[in-house]
Amino acid sequence: MAIRVGLGFDVHPFTPETEAPRPLILAGVTLPGEPGLAGHSDADVVAHAVADAVLGAAGLGDLGLHFPDSDPAWRGADSIRLLAETIRRAAADGWHVVNIDCTVILEAPRLAPHRAAMQDRLRSVVGGPVSVKAKRAEGLGALGRREGIACYAVVLLESS
Repeated sequence: MAIRVGLGFDVHPFTPETEAPRPLILAGVTLPGEPGLAGHSDADVVAHAVADAVLGAAGLGDLGLHFPDSDPAWRGADSIRLLAETIRRAAADGWHVVNIDCTVILEAPRLAPHRAAMQDRLRSVVGGPVSVKAKRAEGLGALGRREGIACYAVVLLESS
């Protein structure tokens, strides 16, 4: 049996006020009444960071390699669907998730009311335990100025 660790990261700015509003989707959960993130897909930073961590641990490259933002087929894509596909690809290479830990960096909104739903949604897709934590940037940099949201994810994979 083999184990591998993968680290994923993603960051997206909030949608500019000059553009049509989008929903804020984090870990496949829509946070009602919150400004959305700009991106080629639905801009779910949590799902993107987790998918990148899984792909890296499995030795399958990164999210941009499999779902490039230059491909119109992925415009507006459901990031949970992309994550499910990365899990399928890792499984096809003999890997399954042991656990995932995510840290979302944002000033607002508060994630505590949504944390359980986010963990449940990710768990249902990846098939293993998932932890989602939130941290503030304490007013520092673009994230501290509330210009966007970032996420780090660590995954432990085990060979099947």
